[in-house]
Amino acid sequence: MIDFSTLPRRNKTYAGANGSKIAVVYENELYMVKFPGFARKNKDMSYANHCISEYLGCHIFEIAGIPVQRTLLGTFNRNGREKIVVACKDFTTPDTVIQDFASLKNTIIDSERNGYGTELSDIMMAIDEQQAVDPISLKQRFWDMFIVDALIGNWDRHNGNWGFLYNSRTDEMALAPVFDCGSSLFPQADEEIMQAVLDNPAERDARIFNIPLSGIRENEQKINYFDFIYSGKNPDCNTALKRILPRLNMEKICLLIDETPFITDLQKQFYKTMLSERKEKILDQSFRKITKPDPRKIQRR
Repeated sequence: MIDFSTLPRRNKTYAGANGSKIAVVYENELYMVKFPGFARKNKDMSYANHCISEYLGCHIFEIAGIPVQRTLLGTFNRNGREKIVVACKDFTTPDTVIQDFASLKNTIIDSERNGYGTELSDIMMAIDEQQAVDPISLKQRFWDMFIVDALIGNWDRHNGNWGFLYNSRTDEMALAPVFDCGSSLFPQADEEIMQAVLDNPAERDARIFNIPLSGIRENEQKINYFDFIYSGKNPDCNTALKRILPRLNMEKICLLIDETPFITDLQKQFYKTMLSERKEKILDQSFRKITKPDPRKIQRR
């Protein structure tokens, strides 16, 4: 187990919510150590499970074959108290800095909303009109993230937590690895809630078909993952589903969970159950619908 409190510290600072963050050096590389934040929606929990969610969410993106930030679980000891933390590899360099999609979206002069506006049509317009990154690759990354976020139940993917690496020396931009998955996998569910969900199919379905919603909006309303993907109305989303679904190997995902330290058997059962059912009821079911032959076309033949 890695004790991050014994590692050399650096003065680099990090913004963002969901807990404190410090910079440490591990194996000659810089990592951002994230501490667990308070569970504001569940007063029965001392701290939310954002660190576990970050670790699992990022590794599921890795299983899906999408470039993602490296994450490690460990502990941090301070004043005799030990906390479970997640360390996220810093992928910037002296020449390369992270720039979020919001900053790129702000360069679109005719956009109706500012960079942090998450209306889907506005995001798609910004992707098509920006000139810094290949729009086809950028749109593919957006929808690939959307599909995996649907699986892991990420309710907080917004324009500030995905983006690019900007090289100030060459003035070039490239897609950054996926990062910030801490708002997935129900981080404010304690073991009492987990057990209640496992015991009640209606509770599971509520957390599959109704919550969480996506951080992306359509017609000013947060997108319901199931309704949107199952509708098959967006061709780019359909293509991403066909591309990503075969990569979501549940055996590998379950093995990942079984080998994750610090979590109880109940937590493991909860994560495996929710991921398996979200995959089947959201992604697999949608895939069957959008790939089902059109009977009208068959009759014409």
